[in-house]
Amino acid sequence: MPMGKPEMHYRILGSTGQQVSIVGLGGAHIGWQDNENDSIRIVRTAIDSGINFMDNSWDYNNGQSEIRMGKALRDGYRGKVFLMTKIDGRDKKTASVQLDESLGRLQTDHIDLLQFHEIIRMSDPARVFAPGGAMEAVLEARKAGKVRYIGFTGHKSPDIHSNMLRTAFDNGFAFDAVQMPLNIMDAHYDSFEKRVLPMLLEHKIGVLGMKPLGEGLFVKSSTVTATECLHYAMSLPISVVITGCDSLATLQQALEAVRSFTPMSEKERSALLAKTAEAAHGGQYELYKTDTIFDSTSQNPHWLG
Repeated sequence: MPMGKPEMHYRILGSTGQQVSIVGLGGAHIGWQDNENDSIRIVRTAIDSGINFMDNSWDYNNGQSEIRMGKALRDGYRGKVFLMTKIDGRDKKTASVQLDESLGRLQTDHIDLLQFHEIIRMSDPARVFAPGGAMEAVLEARKAGKVRYIGFTGHKSPDIHSNMLRTAFDNGFAFDAVQMPLNIMDAHYDSFEKRVLPMLLEHKIGVLGMKPLGEGLFVKSSTVTATECLHYAMSLPISVVITGCDSLATLQQALEAVRSFTPMSEKERSALLAKTAEAAHGGQYELYKTDTIFDSTSQNPHWLG
């Protein structure tokens, strides 16, 4: 994989040795555009600007996110990126079908990082690792060369993440990467940063931060700017900050945040935390933790199998 652009910051993903851009392009927002050519333009502009981490999921926008990203990755672009997508299936058959569908949509013969999506129930880890569970399908896919690395995502609770990690260890397995909310509001309420991040660093598991702007809600709190939110997340000991870009303008906002980024001092970090403490109370701006509005598999339980 190319080293990337000098104006982009790069970090190593856990113990994989893979070099990834400090900002990753969120896949949920690819597919929102009325014209698929606009989606393709966002993806290719991101790559041309040095972003090499692509986020996606089998269930985003009824498959359009993967379809459009697949088209964008033609003409030599696939070889420039570290491609990640997610599956919802909890049993072997469902997981296998979803993975093959994702490979077809993305027009690739392998996924660099495949993640179990929305580990948001305490029962999810046991289902994934059960005999006949989704992990069996993914391990077979890795052996067949369809998958290089394996991870999981979730946005609901640090306790559920910890349970997934413990279940993996109990089964003699270590994830390559884990994705979770890491942002200026999370630091105050039911915090993944405080309760899961240290565990990942201890085991040298790649850390993928998401929701740096809380789906735009953090800026609406009138306590922080978008750039401050992105700089806070980038200053954490993580590999990638995945951010959604539904237009070239929001992509440029993320790129400008990278260009102006220097790691925050403890004084700067404390000042930002002080500014957001009251707004963060009770998770009122973190609806992905406190509400079901972002729980796509709760709204579509058949996706789990």
